[in-house]
Amino acid sequence: MIFNKVFYEDRRIENERLELTDKGSLYFLGSKLTLSHCTLVLKVPARNLFIEGVRFIDCTFEVKQELKNHQQWVYASLKGCRFKGNLSGCDFGHWPDYSTGAENGSIEDCDFSEARLDGCRFMGCDPRTLRFPKWPCFTILNPIQNASELRRATWPGSFGEVTVQGLDQQPRSTAAVTLFAPAMARRHETTPDALRAVIEQFDCIVY
Repeated sequence: MIFNKVFYEDRRIENERLELTDKGSLYFLGSKLTLSHCTLVLKVPARNLFIEGVRFIDCTFEVKQELKNHQQWVYASLKGCRFKGNLSGCDFGHWPDYSTGAENGSIEDCDFSEARLDGCRFMGCDPRTLRFPKWPCFTILNPIQNASELRRATWPGSFGEVTVQGLDQQPRSTAAVTLFAPAMARRHETTPDALRAVIEQFDCIVY
């Protein structure tokens, strides 16, 4: 398949709606691009979306097709943005160890309250500036520092021995990780209610 390549770079775009929805296109949001007060409609797989060196200011992302395993957000600066829709396995923020160019990534004052996140990480940021999605999503703050405390709890199914045991293996800049309780329950042979009963015991978990 021959893809149509669409480039946005080296300019400032304000108050526009960008529809990144053509499955036959590769979208490149490139260097020296600033998007301010824009709405971006995303309906392509992660492999069709390339982000590097972009500043997003007060933008809204409407994710119409679940965006899976898209780490390139760490190449972008996100300030005051809002996310809607389903995202899984995505990383945001400042993670210079990830790759060249990731030293420019950042996230602050962003709102994920209308998104469904699963396995999404927030790197090198202050999670207090972010609004995370509510239950059935839940967010573990500072997972590496809180791993030992969380391991002392009795978790249902295999959640404790798999997910909780692995928290301190996260990259050292991990500030928060958000999970989706129904997906975790299926994966670890338990129920969302059983997970929540333990989650409620911890101040370091937002739900």
